[in-house]
Amino acid sequence: MTQGPEIVDIIRRAWDAGHAVFPLDQRLPTTAKRSLLEAVRPTQIVERNGTSTFPGGEAAAPGDALVVATSGSSGEPKAVIHTHASVLASATATSARLCVTEEDAWLACLPISHIGGLSVVTRAMLTGTRLLVRPKFTVEGFDEAARDGATLVSLVNTALARVDAVKYRKILLGGSSAPTTLSDNVVTTYGMTETGSGVVYDGYALDGVDIRVVDGEILIRGAMLMRGYRNAQSPIDNDGWLHTGDIGSFSEDGRLTVEGRRGDMIISGGENIWPEPIERILSAMTGVRDCAVVGVTDAEWGQRVVAILDIESGSPMSLESVRATVKERLPAFMAPHEVFHLPIPRTPSGKIQRNRIIADIDRQSRA
Repeated sequence: MTQGPEIVDIIRRAWDAGHAVFPLDQRLPTTAKRSLLEAVRPTQIVERNGTSTFPGGEAAAPGDALVVATSGSSGEPKAVIHTHASVLASATATSARLCVTEEDAWLACLPISHIGGLSVVTRAMLTGTRLLVRPKFTVEGFDEAARDGATLVSLVNTALARVDAVKYRKILLGGSSAPTTLSDNVVTTYGMTETGSGVVYDGYALDGVDIRVVDGEILIRGAMLMRGYRNAQSPIDNDGWLHTGDIGSFSEDGRLTVEGRRGDMIISGGENIWPEPIERILSAMTGVRDCAVVGVTDAEWGQRVVAILDIESGSPMSLESVRATVKERLPAFMAPHEVFHLPIPRTPSGKIQRNRIIADIDRQSRA
């Protein structure tokens, strides 16, 4: 089934019948679809040509509205359960922060199989905001929707880099660390599938969202949190705090800075190194279309910093030039020890798949 306006009708009918909805990513190969369905265990499969029963399905609990697969950037996807109450709380808080009015209209162009795309649809449905749904992101579709009155959109970095941002009143940017330079109308967001979309806008929590940092880890509490997983133990403690696994800190004025996933940190020669600051510098280099930084096991240093660059046509960038650029703004120990020129594998929501990169580097090293 192609992503389009009919998706809204399907969600409404399912909700009216007391069902929860799980959007299955149509880009997955057949074996991956089957594996994900077996993890989620739906009761029915809705396709373009009709509805069928899924063997061994488990009905949703009363009040459940959505089941959404996590991006799986660091492992197998989990099936996140959101209730009608959590979806409404998210829609209300985000719309209030963006000052959405009846003059606004949302463009939904990210895959609705992920929370960044699906939350645009449900937010518009629950607030009565006009909605334009497109099968996928294209520059032409972005421009056409703007001419049709769209004023709000959610994008990832790779899409933002290709469009004229000023055509929209507000652009929500999520999925990975933001570029160093952004238009005033671009709002950087922090959140995850478990939080029902972004809960921190430009460093500050939405109304109704509590955030604290304990031993470096970001904890979140609020009405928009998931109820739990269908296929894993919940990371929400008895006091209602979601343990995100992300590392962060607060500035003196209360702005949250997210350093990255706990498992993404590189420890090289006893120094703690986060990939994101290095990636921001590399992404600003002329000719770099995309980049990633990972830590690879090293006998001398414990881990060594490795940069992966996807560059425009031309000569590969030398290790010396990359190290020199990084050392202009960061300590020398953060400069990469190696550079590979490869495409960057990302999840559909734009997150770097660091495990895949490390596996690719290992294979090249053994070859």
